[in-house]
Amino acid sequence: MSRDCRWLVLVLALLAGCAGDGDRGPVQSRQVTLALDFQPNAVHAGVYTATGEGLDRERGLKLTVRAPAASTDSLKLLASGRADLAVVDIHDLGLARERGADVVGVGALVQRPLAAVIAAPGVRRPRDLEGRRVGVTGLPSDDAVLTAVVAADGGDPDSIRRTTIGFSAVPSLVAERVDAVVTFWNAEGVALRERGVPTREFRVDRFGAPRYPELVLAATGETLRTRPGLVRDTIAALADGTERALADLPAAADRIVQASDGDPALVRAQLEAVAPALRPPLELNRGALERWAAFDARFGILESPPDVDAAFLLAP
Repeated sequence: MSRDCRWLVLVLALLAGCAGDGDRGPVQSRQVTLALDFQPNAVHAGVYTATGEGLDRERGLKLTVRAPAASTDSLKLLASGRADLAVVDIHDLGLARERGADVVGVGALVQRPLAAVIAAPGVRRPRDLEGRRVGVTGLPSDDAVLTAVVAADGGDPDSIRRTTIGFSAVPSLVAERVDAVVTFWNAEGVALRERGVPTREFRVDRFGAPRYPELVLAATGETLRTRPGLVRDTIAALADGTERALADLPAAADRIVQASDGDPALVRAQLEAVAPALRPPLELNRGALERWAAFDARFGILESPPDVDAAFLLAP
């Protein structure tokens, strides 16, 4: 058995053995709502391939996908019961659990951080940002990423002039209002390259951070207890969808374009860039999660390292 499928087999067996599966009945009737973390984009290739090719129906599911208005809406939809599962930023999952939310990570959509500091070409290395203006969204994780990247190169993060720019990384950098931005290499980073804008890219897992899954699939603890079969089959359908997407990237990109009305060339470029991070599909790795927990606590995103056995569905 390959490493790529061992975790999936073990977790599906674990969920199959859970008692109290309240979602039994005619498999054709099982409706499941999945809330996305953001508007449809390349990281959701497995989701849209699963629904587009009927892989959800093969698992006895009717998967409905909801795109949010804001990045934190997926957790709100999950907590309110308006979504059965949600794609969430791993830092947001940690913060939600610190506030007492009963949410558990059950799979990983991507296997590495997507955050990066993207700078003007004159910034040759991260410590060159000392004394310069860097755009951040205002999210706590941005400060952590910027601090980690600059400190790892021997620079002084406190000397950087942080400017809140919201989610306007591309226009802010193009207009030279800032010398660098904290953003996502798989999205804005690709968009800048496609526009022919010269940049230098400092990914956080190359400067100061471990590899961890940036985006995770989450469910409530109650759903895991009462409907483990629904979670099991959704994980399997999305893993199937991811494998199928990776086997035919042009077709997967076309489905994302249809869902998002995005620019076809940009979507294809973004999917090609992020594709290696989608493998192994859905797998949660204990070591990677423990290193993420330590990183988030060290850089102030979380107050203390979370218990990964409680926060995530891990194979025995």
